[in-house]
Amino acid sequence: MHSILAVDDSASMRQMVSFTLKSAGYTVIEAVDGQDAWEKAGGRSFDLVLTDQNMPRMDGISLTRKLRETASSRPPPS
Repeated sequence: MHSILAVDDSASMRQMVSFTLKSAGYTVIEAVDGQDAWEKAGGRSFDLVLTDQNMPRMDGISLTRKLRETASSRPPPS
């Protein structure tokens, strides 16, 4: 099953995205900001990361950079 990391500081946006994707059969992990997403990623790989750009603690651009830095050391998803 494909897994998606949905990151947004807006609870209503996270709920809408999560509901839609889960209804389509995806596994969705929600995070409230970039730091929360980084902690929840914890070495996991996701098929897709949907992130807001402007968030507290860590923005979407910084999160994307950190995930890309560590992605090169992980095997691709199966």
